[in-house]
Amino acid sequence: MRSQVKSFRSRSGLWFWWSLWISLILLGLVLAHWQWQRADEKTQLLAQQAAAEHLTNPTDLPENLSRLTLTGQYLADQTLWLDNRIYQGQVGVAVLTPLQTDTGHWWLIQRGFIPTAVDRRIEPVVETPAGDVQLSGIWQRLETGYWVLGDNLEGNRLQSLDLSPWSHLPGEVFQGVVHQTEGAGHTVSWWQPSQMPPERHIAYAVQWLSLALMALIVAVAGQRKLWGRSAQQEAR
Repeated sequence: MRSQVKSFRSRSGLWFWWSLWISLILLGLVLAHWQWQRADEKTQLLAQQAAAEHLTNPTDLPENLSRLTLTGQYLADQTLWLDNRIYQGQVGVAVLTPLQTDTGHWWLIQRGFIPTAVDRRIEPVVETPAGDVQLSGIWQRLETGYWVLGDNLEGNRLQSLDLSPWSHLPGEVFQGVVHQTEGAGHTVSWWQPSQMPPERHIAYAVQWLSLALMALIVAVAGQRKLWGRSAQQEAR
């Protein structure tokens, strides 16, 4: 009877041991795969950027990261702020102003960074040119369905890029934003299409694979010790 109890405890210990380490191994493999996918996405993004077209007042949906030159009128009273931006260690906002074109189409223009006061009750101030303007920038398609903690729009500040605050504007609009690089109304460029190079993601993937392999080695070595202890206990 005592030997049966010891055998049961031994099997239970091995089951717990392998459950723990297999979970860690699987976690490492999943994270490595995720980093590898991110590296592939960044590679494709850089390729798109290198092959991006330069379009002037397009009427069809541009390819992602296309370079655009647009003419139209800023809708200054529709300006909102993209909150919690950081540029060179300074906290501020990005200026978001719709641009109405002569064709009736409008574009959301991310005009650049401006610093803000510590007191959030103080509204940011930016000058917006009146009349016809010309500007250039990089087109970024926006994905829908981003999850935001709380309301996305708080006063005149947006937590993430979203076109819904301007849904009342007449005319057509493409699901995206133009990150202005030059032209009338431009402030300071801060946006970059890719913050981390593909090589960094690959390095992280290799690290996670190495940790998964290390976990496997520790699991096998630990199992041998457990077997040795179990054999000694059964021999007593």
